[in-house]
Amino acid sequence: MLKNVIVDIAHAKVSTQPDEMLVTYSLGSCLGVVFYDTELHIGAMAHCMLPLSSIDTSKATEKPYMFVDVGIPRLLEEMFQLGCRKRNLVTRVAGGASAISNANLFRIGERNFAVFRKIMWKNGMLIQREDVGGEITRTLRLETATGRLTVRSNGVEREL
Repeated sequence: MLKNVIVDIAHAKVSTQPDEMLVTYSLGSCLGVVFYDTELHIGAMAHCMLPLSSIDTSKATEKPYMFVDVGIPRLLEEMFQLGCRKRNLVTRVAGGASAISNANLFRIGERNFAVFRKIMWKNGMLIQREDVGGEITRTLRLETATGRLTVRSNGVEREL
């Protein structure tokens, strides 16, 4: 039986334990980012709310995972400190949906994903799989032992 480790909004977790499953719920415009080291079997998941920390630098210091631009580099650094290497990392992402109300005036989901893609490009990393956009919420589950990632949306769960 796998132990659920919840990744709350504006947080991230790294797991080295094979009996753990990282889980984040209700990804709307937020971005759920998953890194998995295929050699060391280390998994990481972040639930980022906003694209750029420049809107509130004190909040970014207090809660870096709230923002894609500071949270994702920090999460990668945590993984590298554990011995992970870029060449062994599988990168997957979900969320970035459009808000139904106000005709998605600020396009937060779209901007979250754009900032994430730019970070990956600058680091010479590929995004292996993505499930982004639309107007649905998503739940992610990552099995640390195997790297299996599932996304659940509209009552349907599938591997990502």
